[in-house]
Amino acid sequence: MHMPDDATHAQDATQAAGARDLVSGGHLVAKALKAEGVEVVYTLCGGHIIDIYDGCVDEGIQVVDVRHEQVAAHAADGYARLTGRPGCAVVTAGPGTTDAVTGVANAFRAESPMLLIGGQGARTQHKMGSLQDLPHVEMMTPITKFAATVPDTARAADMVSMAFRECFHGAPGPSFLEIPRDVLDAAVPAAAARVPRAGHYRASTRSPGDPDDVQRLADLLVRAEKPAILLGSQVWTTRGTDAAVELVRALNVPAYMNGAGRGTLPPGDPHHFQLSRRYAFAHADVIVIVGTPFDFRMGYGKRLSADATVVQIDLDYRTVGRNRDVDLGIVGDAGLVLKAVAEAASGRIDAGGAKRKAWLDELRAAEQVALDKRLPQLRSDACPIHPYRLVSEINDFLTEDSVFIGDGGDVVTFSGQVVQPRSPGHWMDPGPLGTLGVGVPFVLAAKQARPEKEVVALFGDGAFSLTGWDFETLVRYDLPFVGVVGNNSSMNQIRYGQRAKYGAARERVGNTLGDVPYDAFARMLGGYGEEVRDPADIGPALRRARESGKPSLINVWIDPDAYAPGTMNQTMYK
Repeated sequence: MHMPDDATHAQDATQAAGARDLVSGGHLVAKALKAEGVEVVYTLCGGHIIDIYDGCVDEGIQVVDVRHEQVAAHAADGYARLTGRPGCAVVTAGPGTTDAVTGVANAFRAESPMLLIGGQGARTQHKMGSLQDLPHVEMMTPITKFAATVPDTARAADMVSMAFRECFHGAPGPSFLEIPRDVLDAAVPAAAARVPRAGHYRASTRSPGDPDDVQRLADLLVRAEKPAILLGSQVWTTRGTDAAVELVRALNVPAYMNGAGRGTLPPGDPHHFQLSRRYAFAHADVIVIVGTPFDFRMGYGKRLSADATVVQIDLDYRTVGRNRDVDLGIVGDAGLVLKAVAEAASGRIDAGGAKRKAWLDELRAAEQVALDKRLPQLRSDACPIHPYRLVSEINDFLTEDSVFIGDGGDVVTFSGQVVQPRSPGHWMDPGPLGTLGVGVPFVLAAKQARPEKEVVALFGDGAFSLTGWDFETLVRYDLPFVGVVGNNSSMNQIRYGQRAKYGAARERVGNTLGDVPYDAFARMLGGYGEEVRDPADIGPALRRARESGKPSLINVWIDPDAYAPGTMNQTMYK
């Protein structure tokens, strides 16, 4: 038998050591995700991307597999909103990436920091028509803050960190990386690859705004007789809740909240207003808009009094003054700006702005008028169930720890006027893109990001249908939540517009759904399901769903001929 000599032993040892020093592209990606604090990636499997999974296993990153790539992207978006850290979705090339486009676009309009990683054919097959080859980067560029191809294995981790930097520049948003299969699968010497060290490759982008402008705003608020402030999503994005609360209480300013800003002030707080916003904006002398663009939700700025002094605070300079002139624009972190304004005004407010008591009383009276007008519908015993009764029951059901998720058109528009989250960061909706289908993936993200929280989701029946099969994913991962389907067998927000525009004879074209028993669907997939036709049964059904400890769907049959005021007032139907 031939025995290897000492030189052969040494060569084998050197080769073994060298192999141990090699690292693949997929493992480099996982190391970069770990450095950014990513704890979970959402995915639908594909041959192009499996080396990332292998790296995630080694790095202790959970890989959560879903049934549609849109769900993966929405879940990454939702995870980012709840944690403040970037979400991540990993999808295969071609249809895998195009399926995720809607989720990325939604994150783009909602200013949510997430990274989508898409596969691609090998570089050696570039432009040859490889399996699932598409120009992903060109497709993603208009709806991301950064989109690029990773050209070389040694650059994989570095480019992931580059993408994350762009996610947080100015107003947050999504990034996209395309990684060819051979780049992921190849291995390079560890010393040849730059793996950014956690906390050492991304600078803080938090700015308190221009000091002179902060002083001007403090002066305006101190002198104002009828101020009003709108606290938008960026208050939560920047985790500026405490600063916002301090400001409105110290200066005695009535506050309205929208988007993720809901819950900044708890229900019952003397500065919390919800139903009198239009009245306030028509009569205020100083209006401060924080972290909200003058888009369709704001009537493109036209709903603000022409005589008011208007101030806009935003992370993105491009948003300030878009669609409407402003008297003062401040680009900066909402929390830091509001904190600085409160400090600049400190000591100059007479007994907490006592002179504004009459203004707050005036707004509270306007709130009461709106509530009294709606009260009969909130307590209605009619069958089919009035949507106002449904959302009122849901609001009563919420606790301090309930995260509310709205996914739908008309029925969720109802909820926006009634449901009041008890704490900041406890409201989730699609955002300004108005994407239906976010509900199930947001539930998935919420229960994984905040497992100690109760999640309550309200779906329109049309919205649930878009991504509802991932209810099975919630069952598979044992993620209980209380789900409610407001079922009118219609895409009712569109139906209203068709009726208004074309008349009753054509209101049912292309918008009518089947009478689906979503409670049975939930039970079929291993969850809890219950049907409700009597409004008196809503509350008990919600409590039974909570007690079941399972993913649940309460199928509530609601009146198809009841429309939310917000639906009837939409500009597209005018």
